[in-house]
Amino acid sequence: MAYYWFKAFHLVGIVCWFAGMFYLPRLFVYHAEANEQPEPTRSILKGQYQIMEKRLYSIIMTPAMLLTVAMAIGLLTLEPSVLKEPWMHVKLGLVAILLGYHHYCKRIMKRLAADECQMTGQQFRWFNEFPTVFFVIVVMLAVFKNNLPTDATTWIIAMMILGMAIAIQLYARKRRLDKERLASESSAEGSTSGAGA
Repeated sequence: MAYYWFKAFHLVGIVCWFAGMFYLPRLFVYHAEANEQPEPTRSILKGQYQIMEKRLYSIIMTPAMLLTVAMAIGLLTLEPSVLKEPWMHVKLGLVAILLGYHHYCKRIMKRLAADECQMTGQQFRWFNEFPTVFFVIVVMLAVFKNNLPTDATTWIIAMMILGMAIAIQLYARKRRLDKERLASESSAEGSTSGAGA
C-alpha cells in the first residue's frame, strides 16, 4: 500500500513542479521585455514580476520539487531492483539536469532583480522549451522503460513536438516584428502630423 501512496504523491509533485518550470521562464520573458517599456510602467512591471517569480519559486516549485524527490526516494527504497535498469539510469540523469535547471532559475531571478541579466525575451522563450523536452523524455522512459520505441510513430511524435516549439518561436517573432512595425508607423505618423502643424 505504501508504494501507491508514494507513487500518487510523486505524480502530484511532478505535475506541480513542472507547472512551475513551465511558467517561471514565461515570467522571465515578460520581466526581460519590461525593460522595453517607458517609466513608470517599467518599474511597476518589473516589481510585479519579481513578486510573482519569488512566490512561484518558493511556494510552488521548490516544495513540489522536494515532494517529487522525497516520493521518488520512497519508491526506490520499496523497489530497489529498478536501480539496475538502464532506463532508470537515464531517467535519474535527466532528473539531475532538471534539478540543476531548477536552481539555475533561482540564479536568473536574482540577476533579474539586480538588473544584471543580459538575456532577452527571445532567449528566455527558448529557455522555456527546455523543461518541455525533458518532461516528454522522462514520461516516455517511465512508461516504456527499456522498451522505448524507435519506430516511425516515435519520430513523428518527436517531429510534432519540435514543430510546436518552432511554431511558438515563430509566432513570438511575428508578434515582436508586428509590434516594432506598429511603433515605427506610430512614430512616423507623429512626425508627419508634427510637420503639418
